[in-house]
Amino acid sequence: MNSSGSSSNRKFQIPLHTASSEEEQLFPFVLKSVTSLGYLYNILQLLCTEHISEPSLHIIVHIVTLRTKNRVRMLLQSTRYLRLRRIKTQIRKIRLINGNVNSLDSCWGLLDELRNEKMSVSADAFSVLILGYWRLKNAEKAVDAFGRMKDYDCKPNLFACNVILHVLVKENAILLALAVYNMMIKLNIDMGCDTFNVLIDGLCKNGMIEAALNLFEEMTNRGILPNRITYTVVISGLCKTKRTSDAYNLFNEMVSSGCKPDSATYNTLIDGFCKQGLIDEACVLLKSFQDDKDGVGIKGFSCLINGLVKANRFSDAEVLFQKVLQVGLEPDIVLYTIMMRGLSDAGRMNDAVSMLRDMLGRGIVPDTQCYNVLIKGFCDLGLLDDAESLKLEISRNNQFPNMCTFTILIRAFCRNGLLVEAQQIFNSMEKLGCSPSVVTFNALIDGLCKGGKLEEAQLMLYKMEVGRSPSLFLRLSQGADRILDTASLQKKVEDMMESGSVLKAYKLLKKLAASGVVPNVETYNTLIHGMCSAGHINIALKLLEELQLKGLSPDSVTYATLIYALLKVDRDGDAYKLFEQMNANGCKPSSSVYKTFMSWSSRKKQMSVTISFWLKYLKSRAGVKDEVLQSVKECFEKDEFEQAVRSLLEMDIKLADFDSTLYDIWLTGLCLAKQAEEAHKVFYVLEEFNVPVSPPSCVLVIRALCFKRELNKAVDVFLYTLQKGYRLRPQLCNSLVGALLKSKDKVIVALELLDRMKSAGYDLNSHLYPRTKSLLPHIYSLLNVDNAAAT
Repeated sequence: MNSSGSSSNRKFQIPLHTASSEEEQLFPFVLKSVTSLGYLYNILQLLCTEHISEPSLHIIVHIVTLRTKNRVRMLLQSTRYLRLRRIKTQIRKIRLINGNVNSLDSCWGLLDELRNEKMSVSADAFSVLILGYWRLKNAEKAVDAFGRMKDYDCKPNLFACNVILHVLVKENAILLALAVYNMMIKLNIDMGCDTFNVLIDGLCKNGMIEAALNLFEEMTNRGILPNRITYTVVISGLCKTKRTSDAYNLFNEMVSSGCKPDSATYNTLIDGFCKQGLIDEACVLLKSFQDDKDGVGIKGFSCLINGLVKANRFSDAEVLFQKVLQVGLEPDIVLYTIMMRGLSDAGRMNDAVSMLRDMLGRGIVPDTQCYNVLIKGFCDLGLLDDAESLKLEISRNNQFPNMCTFTILIRAFCRNGLLVEAQQIFNSMEKLGCSPSVVTFNALIDGLCKGGKLEEAQLMLYKMEVGRSPSLFLRLSQGADRILDTASLQKKVEDMMESGSVLKAYKLLKKLAASGVVPNVETYNTLIHGMCSAGHINIALKLLEELQLKGLSPDSVTYATLIYALLKVDRDGDAYKLFEQMNANGCKPSSSVYKTFMSWSSRKKQMSVTISFWLKYLKSRAGVKDEVLQSVKECFEKDEFEQAVRSLLEMDIKLADFDSTLYDIWLTGLCLAKQAEEAHKVFYVLEEFNVPVSPPSCVLVIRALCFKRELNKAVDVFLYTLQKGYRLRPQLCNSLVGALLKSKDKVIVALELLDRMKSAGYDLNSHLYPRTKSLLPHIYSLLNVDNAAAT
């Protein structure tokens, strides 16, 4: 037998996959072929086919070993090489043609063969497996494939790491992605721009902008130049955290470096400016970007129109929409939805529905989100029947009501006091295959609380966790290796990564991120507010404990609600303890918390407590200079209230978060403490700095001055109310006018005041009490006597 290719081809026409008897026919072929190098390749291919059973394979290898000892090593090594090639070819074929999870799973047996034969496996084989599982939407198996590389003594390469980083970022397992990045550093993998782009994008989308900026800086320090994607991702992250100035500076840096922006970059910046309320600046950006032929398209216009709608500048939005049509751009479903939202917010539902019909006429099929905008518009106007009719229309366009649809309807029915109907809508959701979200639960719980159905509201809270195991956060917070915050969680993920438990770490993060519908802080805040309003403060405090046990952190709203309720029932000590707990837990008190303490202490004439909380509030604010704060503190200690307020206003009025209501509270406290002189001085300082004094505070100052018989000063404050257009109640007006009329030297002042009141629109006939009117003839007679004496 010669070594020509025809002989070998004839042999490989044997149907090796049919029966074991046909496998036996191969043994004579092997006995003959092994004596000739020409047939060695035929045997190698034979050994690598999938149709050879394991027993037959061992027999053939045994025959080869007996017939030639010199060639056996080369034979087996070549076989292993071809097996590896076949594995990689099979995996790629599965990925590119008609793969499924089961066919990918079968590849692990081939990899096991190579491991058993002490052959190294390339990281590329695992990369293909990871990518294959990911494209088949099985992220867990993709992560498992990456984690099992260690079992095959295979070190990940750049491609394998980039693929798994992409998977982890898409699955919101950012902490595990950072652990992979740290592993890449330890393995000295030479990373490129793609690696950093994926990670920076993940950090930005998870709100970790500072970490993203640090990674961006680390990238440039490594000599890796950012590309267009890198810049766009970071600009987007900065815009989302309202750092538009930094975003624009980075944009200019991008252009200066020679990196050309694209439409995504332009649109991101325009959208960021709009969301910050910088609409005019966004208009300037749009105009400048239009000079670039690759600049903004329909998305850029949509971003700006959306900004105009949210800023209640709908007329400008309509003008820009017409410009879109004039320049030949085709509005898409996103732009139509934005315009319909603007019309709905303006109560122009007929125009909004007309735009829907126009959209259908252009062949654009509205989606559920588009219908939701119109449904909300009808609900806001109380047209619930129209809203429900529109919900039924969704299915006629092959769309389905979603969680948002039901939430809008539930909130509207609750707002209109139709709690039974709202509960029916809620119960119908699951029957239609739509699971309620935490927002849906919150809407119904809020409605039940406001409707006085507190027990049903609390039952809804527990229904959110029916069938769920105890809180995962609670379990993780026990034992020596506790997880109490993000830092400890990240460390645990790093440790699991180090020990090779990559899949376990991934499953942990996924359970923490999305383990079903669970109550959030807003849920508890709604219930706590409902309980406090009904006077069930102890139940509200137990809800606070439950919230914390489940790993949630109370926010400023939680504490403010409870503190107000405690102060209202004179549980000042418990309120102060809660304030201290708030600070200890790292929750910065909002201005409303300080206002609450200042208001209640003022009403109780506890001016020292009011001063104490005002100073604490001042210390917590950004931009307050220490020397000014010390000066104000010293003035308060000396009871120099006028100077304290003046020093504070000189600085405070220039700050962005200036709040005049705090001065109103302070003024109220001075009046209630019968410190009329100090209150009047503070009043004039506020008037000097053009800080508005509210009508209730003006009333208190006038009363305090009348009590002290400082009638001229009381009249000055009353004239201030006329200037501001305040309309005071008859009781105070009669009290002041009566006091003036009873005092002979203040009669002219009283008459002048009445004349000013009449000019300001007061109806004196109905506004003045009979007893006040009875003084007027007496006054006139006195005036006549004085005039006669003068002549």
